[in-house]
Amino acid sequence: MKQFGLIRVAAAMPRVHVADPESNARLILELLKEMAPARPSIVVFPELSVTGYTCADLFGQNRLLDDAEKAVETILAASKDIEPMIVIGAPVRHSGRLFNCAVAIRHGRILGIVPKTYLAGNNEFYEPRWFESARVLPSAGVRIRYAGQDDILLGTSQLFRVGKALAAIELCQDLWVPVPPCTQAALSGAQIILNLSASNDYLFKHEYRRELVSATSSRLYAAYIYSSCAEGESTQDLVWSGASLICESGTMLAEAERFKRGSRYISADVDVERLETLRAKEHTFRVEGPLPAYTIQEAGDTAQTDFQASLKRYVEPYPFVPQGDPEALGLRCREILSAQVAGLVTRLEHIGCKTAVIGVSGGLDSTLALLVTVLAFDTLGLPRKGIIGITMPGFGTTHRTHDNSVNLMRELGITSREISILPAVRQHFTDIGQDETVHDLTYENSQARERTQLLMDLACKEGGIVIGTGDLSELALGWCTYNGDHMSMYGVNVSVPKTLVRTLVSWAAGNKFGNENTIHNILLDIVDTPISPELLPADKDGNIAQKTEDTVGPYELHDFFLYHFFRFGAGPDKLRFLAGKAFAGKFDDATISKWLEVFMKRFFRQQFKRSCLPDGPKVGSVSLSPRGDWRMPSDLETFFKL
Repeated sequence: MKQFGLIRVAAAMPRVHVADPESNARLILELLKEMAPARPSIVVFPELSVTGYTCADLFGQNRLLDDAEKAVETILAASKDIEPMIVIGAPVRHSGRLFNCAVAIRHGRILGIVPKTYLAGNNEFYEPRWFESARVLPSAGVRIRYAGQDDILLGTSQLFRVGKALAAIELCQDLWVPVPPCTQAALSGAQIILNLSASNDYLFKHEYRRELVSATSSRLYAAYIYSSCAEGESTQDLVWSGASLICESGTMLAEAERFKRGSRYISADVDVERLETLRAKEHTFRVEGPLPAYTIQEAGDTAQTDFQASLKRYVEPYPFVPQGDPEALGLRCREILSAQVAGLVTRLEHIGCKTAVIGVSGGLDSTLALLVTVLAFDTLGLPRKGIIGITMPGFGTTHRTHDNSVNLMRELGITSREISILPAVRQHFTDIGQDETVHDLTYENSQARERTQLLMDLACKEGGIVIGTGDLSELALGWCTYNGDHMSMYGVNVSVPKTLVRTLVSWAAGNKFGNENTIHNILLDIVDTPISPELLPADKDGNIAQKTEDTVGPYELHDFFLYHFFRFGAGPDKLRFLAGKAFAGKFDDATISKWLEVFMKRFFRQQFKRSCLPDGPKVGSVSLSPRGDWRMPSDLETFFKL
């Protein structure tokens, strides 16, 4: 059963009976039985979950401490038949001191006991009254006898390996300090942080707690499982809501409904492989100076979780275009357009250029590049007439795209010219012996190169630069003509994928040119136009016959493949698996596999085009610039077996 680098984790919140370890052990085991069909590999319970957190001075009673140890023995005995590693909270005595501890258990064996380092001693909590900090122990910890088992390590410097995942443990307040213990644990290899917490609630505290967990997981490129106590704790002075969270590298995977009654749990699937890839790419993920020497406690393999049947994490089908939150999407569009404009403004200022030449086809890419150029000229206070837009009808140009390009240039107030490439291309066909009725690659590329030659020569004549229109998706697939549309003097769309190009043009129509109805309507019609290079003749009705996605496949799939391949190092099996989850009901497995093979083959065979890209601004986390983000031999064979 393939695991795809995933591990299922859970934060459990059993109903608590304060100072009644026997009942708490029973409820812990009942909850574990309830979640067994989900087959998690790690289950984390709240702080002092065996006794309840709010026992107060009862922690000084031997009866309570003896009963707590017996309850742990009960859980130990039952755990022989329980699949996951479980981590429970219990008070543990050693050498006349009492420690607030996390006890890690698997298959009837205590793997290790981690005591709390930073005790809460503010107006709400008085932990130093009953407990000692882990700092009184030797840095390597001590070996103790507990719950009927000998030679158990009590100490903070230990990590727990479950399959390929390393987990570290800290308790509640440990997270809220300036340098939490999880920082050093993560730098020592822990990808998953387990926090046993008893965190009360009051106005706005949850917002801060949520931000703290999210930011910590982001900073450490880790998953953070925060399990907090809920119903049953004493509400003499405080209220407990069960504010449990599971976060991965800044993304909230699962969040408990607060103030809900009864025992419950949340679970999510953590992508350990993804976290390891992010850490390897981030060369500042390191520390100067020595780290603690951690003892690795081997917990065994992960559970045999069937991620294919049920995946407990959302896979965004459009990673470059966030769905469901118009505000977030608007913010992203505004940021990207601003970055594109800033890049072009700087380039124009640097070379003292007041003229830009751009080929305007009436398609998405050239439209976005034109809008960026117009906004850049507006920013610099340059007249839009300094933008020379050229429409260059060829064998496949349709009335729809031609009219949209001409009308858009007119409404934007730029200098507009029309130069047919047909005479020059036909002369070229004669020169090289190409039959015009043979619609092969030579037929198509000759048109693309003729257009680029016109733009370059005109820019030279006018003292301007050619603005590139090609996008990131085309570069990934090599869907561009070498030294044709592949070439420019500054490519503003070079790191914008096709799915985002469409979104940016649509957003600009309503937010940058919304007050200009004619422009707005033209842009929306361009958004609705099929994607095509228009190099092959139109159909008998004059409509676009050559549709790019019929040949190379859906751009939404290719952009998905590119994102996960580039950002997280996902190989074909994982890409196929993730795409199957993201596009369930839209693309079947055979369709995904077909276009994944096209993506892989084209990506590796077309590197030579990316190796000599013109300059252009990086505006997102994925870029294929050979000078920065992606360097690969141009003659490398596909190293994946498809």
